[in-house]
Amino acid sequence: MDSTLLEVGPRLAISVVALAVLAAVVVWRSGLARWTVMATASTRAAVQLAVVSTLIAALVASGLLAATFVLLMFVVASRTAAKRVTRDRCGWWLAAPIGAAVLPVVLALLASGVVPTRALAVIPVSGILLGGAMTATALAGRRATDELRARHGEVEAGLSIGLMPRESRLLVLQDAAAAALVPALDQTRTVGLVTLPGAFVGMLLGGATPLAAGAVQLFVLVGILAVQSIAVAGTVELVARGTVPVDAAASRQL
Repeated sequence: MDSTLLEVGPRLAISVVALAVLAAVVVWRSGLARWTVMATASTRAAVQLAVVSTLIAALVASGLLAATFVLLMFVVASRTAAKRVTRDRCGWWLAAPIGAAVLPVVLALLASGVVPTRALAVIPVSGILLGGAMTATALAGRRATDELRARHGEVEAGLSIGLMPRESRLLVLQDAAAAALVPALDQTRTVGLVTLPGAFVGMLLGGATPLAAGAVQLFVLVGILAVQSIAVAGTVELVARGTVPVDAAASRQL
């Protein structure tokens, strides 16, 4: 029986380069961003995946190395989210909602036995959940800070009628920040009808049965929804309390 795995070779390399060039040309010609943004992202992805692929054997063999690698992923996720929201050092507070979202979920999955304690299972599951929490935190933080600047008068009106600063900010924050959940909600609602996400396709390419691939993809989607909900709620709370400053908003440059 023919393998469903992608053949690693010159044709795959040429296809990846062609897709990266296409993305770079489109964003450059449409004025969305400099072409170097796409080129840099694609190159970094290639280098980082090459390094991870090389190190994976050592990570699997050592629980300590695996835990260290997960911690590194958490630091990078926190730094990325902070850079998207604010230039102020207080942006590092955004590590709190990411950690509060991912750590309890991963520990619960390990304790229940749903996810094996093997490094080969813990690393990808933690990476998927950290990526979802990072994206939601960055989107929620950006939307929240933008909304506070745009609707500063409404916050002042809340203060004028006796509301505390936190309550006044929440009046304009919650609906805006909730938009950060829309991508994950839409993907979950339309899975199988509009999209076939990465975990599902990856397992099929790896030779898994469609039923097993579907079960894993459901687990991934619901897990991402859970961590993103916690991350967004935590981010809104930090912005509402003034822990993450609004006046030092990050540049919109990609």
